[in-house]
Parts: sequence; C-alpha cells; structure tokens
Amino acid sequence: MKSMFDELFSGLTQARESFEPELAPREVGVITSIATGIAKVSGLPGVGYEELLKFPGEIYGIAFNVDENEIGVVLLGDYWHLQAGDEVERMGHVVDVPVGQNLIGRIINPIGEALDGKGKLVTTERRPVERPSPAIMDRAAVSVPLQTGIKVIDALIPVGLGQRELILGDRQTGKTAIALDTILNQRGKNVLCVYCAIGQRASGVAKVISTLREQGALEYTIVVVTEGNDPPGLAYLAPYAATSIAEFFMEQGRDVLIVYDDLTHHARAYRELSLLLRRPPGREAFPGDIFYIHSRLLERATHLSEELGGGSLTALPIIETEAQDISAYIPTNLISITDGQIYLSPALFELGVLPAVDVGKSVSRVGGKAQRAAYRGVTVDLKLSYAQFEELETFARFGARLDDSTLKMIEHGRRIRACLMQPEFAPVSMVEQIFVLVALTADLFDDIILEDMPAAEKLVRDAAVNVSDELIERLNSVNKLNEEDKNTILTLSRQALIAFSSDLVVKDQTSGDAI
Repeated sequence: MKSMFDELFSGLTQARESFEPELAPREVGVITSIATGIAKVSGLPGVGYEELLKFPGEIYGIAFNVDENEIGVVLLGDYWHLQAGDEVERMGHVVDVPVGQNLIGRIINPIGEALDGKGKLVTTERRPVERPSPAIMDRAAVSVPLQTGIKVIDALIPVGLGQRELILGDRQTGKTAIALDTILNQRGKNVLCVYCAIGQRASGVAKVISTLREQGALEYTIVVVTEGNDPPGLAYLAPYAATSIAEFFMEQGRDVLIVYDDLTHHARAYRELSLLLRRPPGREAFPGDIFYIHSRLLERATHLSEELGGGSLTALPIIETEAQDISAYIPTNLISITDGQIYLSPALFELGVLPAVDVGKSVSRVGGKAQRAAYRGVTVDLKLSYAQFEELETFARFGARLDDSTLKMIEHGRRIRACLMQPEFAPVSMVEQIFVLVALTADLFDDIILEDMPAAEKLVRDAAVNVSDELIERLNSVNKLNEEDKNTILTLSRQALIAFSSDLVVKDQTSGDAI
C-alpha cells in the first residue's frame, strides 16, 4: 500500500512541476445602456462587424454598429435581466448555426436550439449564418421543374429547381397554403424542405407544424421558427440561418426547397433594430440598405454546376401586401430581386376561386425552360386564352351584346378556371395535370355545366391512374407529347366523361370507331 501511495504522489509531483500556466488574453467590455432588443457596449476595441458577443445568463448578441466609442449590439434572447455595468465578452467568431443530417425532422430556433422537446441537437459541424453567394461561374441554368402539385402554377407559372419565385398578396389570401402544398408535393421526390417562420403567431406556426406532421412531410422538412414575441434580432437572423442549413445539403448535391414566411416581418424587424441603433431612416422609415439585406439572402438560392455536385436551392419568399398595392416599397424591391412572382388576389379569394392566383399579374421569368416538354405542348396557348377570358368577362358585366364566338370563349374560359381550382393540401400529380390540360385544350369540358365541373375533372384525373408505365415515362422525358400519346389521353378522358354526355356519340380519333 505504501509503495502505491509513493508512486501516486510521485506522479502528482511530476505533473505539478511540469505544468506551465498559459496566459490567454480575454477582451471584456461593459454594457452602457439597454433598450428593446439592443444593447450599447463599450470597452471592446478589437470587435468586428457581426461578431458574436456573450452576455451574462448565456445570452448572445451580434455586433451590428461598430463605432469609435461604443458598439451597438443586437440581442438574441430574453434580455430582461441585463443591466448597465454587466460584463460582455468577445467570442472571437461570427454568429453560426449547427448543420447536418440530424436536423431533418426537427424544429429549431435561428441559433440552433431545439424547440420540439426531442432533446438537444447533436451535430458535428457549424456554419456562419452570413455566407457569400455562389459565383456566377459555379452556377448552372435552371432547367428542371419543381412540381408544386398546384395546377395553375405548374401549368401557367412554372417554378424550376434553383429559381426564386415570390409569393405575394394581402392578408389571408392563401400565401402560406401555396408554400405548404409545394412542400407536401415533394414527398418521394428526394427534395429536402426548409420552412422558415419569421415573426409568426405561435398559433399559426403550430398549425403549420401540425399539418406537416399529419401529412408525413416533417420526415423531410426542417422548421426554423421565430415567434412574434421573440426579440427582433432573432427575426432578423432567422432567414440567414435557415439558408445556411439549406446550403449544407445543396453542397452535398441535393435539391432543397426553402420557404421564407414571411419577409415582411423580416423587413420590419430590421427597421426596428436600425431605428433603435440610430441608423438614418429612408423611405417609409426603412434604412437605406433594406434592399441589400434581401438581395444578399436570395442570391444564395441557385442551381450549382455539375462540377460542384449539381445541387439546387429553390427559394419561395412570401411577402404581404396592403390593399393590393404591389407597387409598395418592399414588394417592388423583392419583385426586382426574384425570378418571378405569384400574386394572390383578394377579389378571386372572395369569389371562392382557390387558389386565388391572378394569372394576369403573375409571371415566371424562367418560364417554359423549367417545364416538362409535355406541359409546354398543352399550355402554350392556355395562359393567353385565360387572360383573354378574364378581359371578356369583365367587359360582359356591362351587359353588352356579345356574338356567339365571344360567348363560346367566355364559357370555355370559365371551364379553364374551374379546372385550375383545387382544394387546400391536395396536390395533383404531373400525369393527372397533363390529362386535365389535354382535355381542356381539346374542349372536352365545354359541354359540361359548371356545377358538374369538379366531378368531371375528378373523373379525368382518375383515368390517369390507368395509363401504362411507358406513357408515364414518356411524359416525364424531354420529348414533346406526340399525337399517339395525345390521342390515348383523349380517348381515356372521353371514356371518363361519358357519364356527363350520354347523348353524345363518342368516337376514338385514332380509329373512328364508337367507344
């Protein structure tokens, strides 16, 4: 026993004698004042812009204003216990967020804290929330469609992988529903989704998460949440953190869809922080760099070249308009940044036309390049016909006498609108959409009364289930819809619609025999 103790004490003595204390410099400042969501700090001469600072109580902040005598800090947590005179420590790095496979299916806040009660996140890598966007030479053309499952969008306003498509409209017009439908339609398509809720009501966020969970979409979705009562600093940080998470998967060669819901709250949070930090206000009291904060965010959405893995990041930013004013400051900023917009009309919403997409004010600047060739063949004239119908319908309300051809065009347009309507959370597959669109362009629905249109359209969609795998493969290919396939689709559609036209002799275009 004595020899054991002697050996132990000998080891301790050697360890004590070999120990050399190291002096590490630590820069500490003090809080000079606290306001709503921000703090003024002095005594940190070496701090850099957007560097992370640590406050008492494990509260963090971002150095936002780096002035000569003091630093304006945006706080990222509950700051009620902080007061002037408290110490502030530099962390030596910019604000970052955990990334990795373990985030899939989780609900987190912008600084990586779990909010779903499933325990702490365990990841091996972190990335800065602010990163430069990919260089132009690292990008590839947008040519592969992102199917939203919404007929009016996939047919008339197609979205491609790597595109930035703005969703805008007044309050309660179905903006979030379109984004959720798009997420639900990615099941089985190997597309990872990131939903970023910015300053939303807790009840609204809970409803979205509940829908994702019930529909089985949470298995391939990451949810980044800031609620309305969170500090404005977290609302400002949320979209950048969500984008860094999405970029991790994009750089692994995966296709990623990110939804920002919504950037109106983001702009307001940034305006609040800027005014509290005494930055000079500009138009509508927004700071002069409000355009830049959104452009540097959305420029990170892209389709990478094959040399870099060929991954893509598709962005669906949402913005709220007031009184249908799409020419307001923030909407026009975002319209100029994005590759198109989907405008939701309150007038259509009140008429029960859902989704309430105003085709005349909506556009995709990528257009048919991000659409299957089979789609392009049947939708080439559809948008023009629909826009003409809307103009004629407005004109017809004045009681003008219309000729037969104009009346026929109006009736055909009403059936186009009826076919493009669909309920919430019921995405339609590509094959079913093509069946409906081919039937529309062939005027098969023109003899059906409007009240029966939902049932008739459902029958045509059901007929798509009976097609062969070879036809489905051809519809998914880069080749246009040939006459044989088109006639096959028309034959099946006519057979499905026999119940609505019992007095009509239906003939097969290919053989001329009665069916």
